This record gives sequence, C-alpha cells and structure tokens, in this order.
Amino acid sequence: MRAIYLVEHGKAGEAFQIRETPKPVPKPGEVLVKVDGFGLNFADVMARKGMYRDAPALPGLLGYDVCGTVERVGNNVKDFVEGDKVTALTRFGGYAEFAVTDHRALAKIPANTPITEATALTTQYCTAYYCAAEMVNLFHGDKVLIHSAAGGVGSGLLQYAKHKGCEIYATTGSPSKVELIKQAGAHHVIDTSKDDFDDFIEDATKGDGVDVIFDAVGASSIRKGINSLAAGGRIVCYGAADMSDSNNPLFQLVKAVQFGIYHPAIFMMSSKSLIGVNMLRLAYHKQDTLKRCMQNVVKLYEQGIFKPAEGKLFKAEEIADAHNYLESRQSTGKVACAW
Repeated sequence: MRAIYLVEHGKAGEAFQIRETPKPVPKPGEVLVKVDGFGLNFADVMARKGMYRDAPALPGLLGYDVCGTVERVGNNVKDFVEGDKVTALTRFGGYAEFAVTDHRALAKIPANTPITEATALTTQYCTAYYCAAEMVNLFHGDKVLIHSAAGGVGSGLLQYAKHKGCEIYATTGSPSKVELIKQAGAHHVIDTSKDDFDDFIEDATKGDGVDVIFDAVGASSIRKGINSLAAGGRIVCYGAADMSDSNNPLFQLVKAVQFGIYHPAIFMMSSKSLIGVNMLRLAYHKQDTLKRCMQNVVKLYEQGIFKPAEGKLFKAEEIADAHNYLESRQSTGKVACAW
C-alpha cells in the first residue's frame, strides 16, 4: 500500500515522502479500514515542525482520522463487519491507503457522507463533544466563550452550545470570518485582530464574566480567560495554537511563561476550574469513553445538530499543499486528503 511518511521536520514541501509499505494486519480487537480519505489536524502541523512530543519517530506516519470501508476485522470484533462505512480515530497511521485501529475508535456513518465531513466528526467534533458534554455540562442560559469559533472544533462547540441554549461569545482573528460566525449562531463575535476579548467580556457582562471558556489558543489567552470567568466558571484548554508560529526555543519559553503560574488555592477561593484535554491520551487510556463520544457525535450529526462546514479536499499527493493551507488558518471546514 502507499503511505505518506514524515521524513524530516520543517517545511511541508520537504517533509513528506510517499512510500510503499506493507498493509497492516488487525490484531484481536482491531479493525482494518480501506481509507477513502484522511483528515488533517493542527497537531499534524505541530508534529511536522517537531513540536509535538507524542508524534511517532522519523520516519513516521501521521494522521488521527480516516474514513472508508471496513476491510477486515480482528478476532473478538462483533460491532463491525466487512463493507461497513466508517469514520475512525487512528492515533497516527492515518496517512495511508489502509489503517488499523481499536474497534472502539470507529463509528458507522451514512454511506454518502462526504470525506471532509466524515473526518471532521472523528477528531474535531469528538473533541468538541468531549469538552462540552463530558468535561463540562452546558446548561440553558450559560454564557459561553468559544475561541477560534470558525475552526473545526470551534464550529462543533458553537453548534453544541446553540443546541443547549447558551449565550454564545465567539472569537476569530480573521475579519472575513466574523459574519460567518454570526450566521452560525453566535450572539457576540469578537475580532481579536482589533479587540481584546477580555475587555469585550468585561464590558458585555458588566464585570460578571462568562461561565465556560473553550480555548485552543493557549499562552496569554489562558491567563486572560481565567480572569474573565464568573464564579463557578470553567475554562477548557484543548490546544496551544499560539505556540505553533515558531519553533524557536526562546519564543516557546516566552509563550509558556504567558500561560501563567497558578496555585490550587487560587481556583478554590474563586471557585473556578482549569481543565486540560488531549484526545490522543483519551484514545489510549479511555477507549470506552471514546466509543461513547463517537457514537453520540454521529447521532447528533444524523439529527442535524452537528453540521460540519464545507471543507477543502486535496489529493493525497498534494499533502504539502494541504498542510500549508491548514497552517495558513484560512480554512473554515475540515482539510482532508483523498486517495
């Protein structure tokens, strides 16, 4: 089979090679998927730059999510049969014509599901669901701030918060995406290229703050977010996009310091919470939780509550172009590649 290996860290045009490699064989409890397409996530960009510690050693196969058809099942797999149309979390190894994963990391999907939507459901919408439904429990009327609301996870969070009847504050660094986010259901949109979100929240809530913040930016955004929480507020951190602009060690140190240093007493006294989410860790250690999330995400998709934005599909051979497009942060839907 063909697979796209990360062979060196750095620029997308120099980092990948397509190689022939043996087709994986599913072990007991695993499923082999014939891949129609695989998705890209910002963690892939971080891994390409050598900034993601959980990434496989070089030469390695990236790729968290794929969609396609069940090719073969290992022993003790009863939930899937050959020919099932599925979306799957692969925990790396997704940049290939065939991928193998634990049977609890798959979900059946309608046969006509587009590749960009199917792959969006797996990592991005599962992350959104886990953050919003499992790490916090949103209630009607909650004031919710969603950073990077036009992104894949941000869109899922916005749709779920709208479904729960929350008052939604949303940020974007792209003026061109402001109207798009409003149309998606946000009540207040903050263009962070012009305004500081913490000042906006301070004015809009008359100093009361918001109940929940979903943050994929990291660095100083976390520190400002904690100060923008109401009593009982929770901030869920699931990314650090602000640290991905450079692999300069000094830059990374400065950004790390900007997160701030906190003592548990600070959170107890103010009745606030800081929650970290890493879906890869969850996939390794909480497979039944992942299964539950994936099944619920597909149900919400079939009910029309989760509606992935129209993404951009590249050919597998255009992997460098796909990486560059994702890294440009101009995308609004899932970026994926098809074989």
